[in-house]
Amino acid sequence: MGPFTLAIHAKSSGGISADASNRKMQDLQLEPKKFFSSVNARDENPFDFLRILFEGVIAGGTAGVVVETALYPIDTIKTRLQAARGGGKIILKGLYSGLAGNLAGVLPASAVFVGVYEPAKQQLLRNLPENLSAVAHLTAGALGGIAASFIRVPTEVVKQRMQTGQFTSAPDAVRLIASKEGFKGLYAGYGSFLLRDLPFDAIQFCLYEQLRIGYKLAAKRDLNDPENAIIGAFAGALTGAITTPLDVIKTRLMVQGSANQYKGIFDCVQTIVREEGPSALLKGVGPRVLWIGIGGSIFFGVLERTKRFLVERRPNDQRSLRK
Repeated sequence: MGPFTLAIHAKSSGGISADASNRKMQDLQLEPKKFFSSVNARDENPFDFLRILFEGVIAGGTAGVVVETALYPIDTIKTRLQAARGGGKIILKGLYSGLAGNLAGVLPASAVFVGVYEPAKQQLLRNLPENLSAVAHLTAGALGGIAASFIRVPTEVVKQRMQTGQFTSAPDAVRLIASKEGFKGLYAGYGSFLLRDLPFDAIQFCLYEQLRIGYKLAAKRDLNDPENAIIGAFAGALTGAITTPLDVIKTRLMVQGSANQYKGIFDCVQTIVREEGPSALLKGVGPRVLWIGIGGSIFFGVLERTKRFLVERRPNDQRSLRK
């Protein structure tokens, strides 16, 4: 036994109490402050990448299809509001125009996004300090957005061209866009899409995950479906409002077609502000916040319910893998 231990035993009981109190005060002073909700992923069983990937793909695809089908008319109105220049009138017919073709892209895009997000998130949570869980969620959201963008952008271009009445069917839209504008026409506005969606995905999923962690710590239990839905709605609505100007720019670049009214992102911003005023960058903010708020509620509610459904069907010894 070392000198330090012998010295402690030689002290009186009052001295021991005083030393213990002093050490506790020092520990409290030295303990680092945690600015984000923390989560410990290292206590879980070994990382099962393929199972998490599979469950993410199924849950993401299911949630994406459900929310897109339910809220497509609101999205159509939002797109027409943003595409209208000056005081153009908004047509309220054909609000489901392009839904079938859009679902053909939404299903794989949502599946890819969550399929990348879930494994990336859990791996980052295992490698980063506990108080940096927000960084893990932000990074995983951005990675998921990049992976899904290769499917999302052509889907979004076709959808918005149909919503604004340029085409009547998705196959015709793809064929005519490719023939008139080339393959790059299907990726019109790709830069502005990333400018909008990468911050959107990162912020929305980070807000959602951090709110869930904080709520679970406070309630000392898992969240139920209505609670997941409410948190998802709040995260979606707030993120949707913040990113509305980016969404307006993305819409204008995607629907301009071969007319090339705008030369790029910065020219688009300058032209809109010059011709329509700064308030034009907030066009469609009402429908967008409503759409994404309700969409966040449905998406995250369905996502968590589907993930739980899949976990319940795992072998008993693998159920604890779920975060």
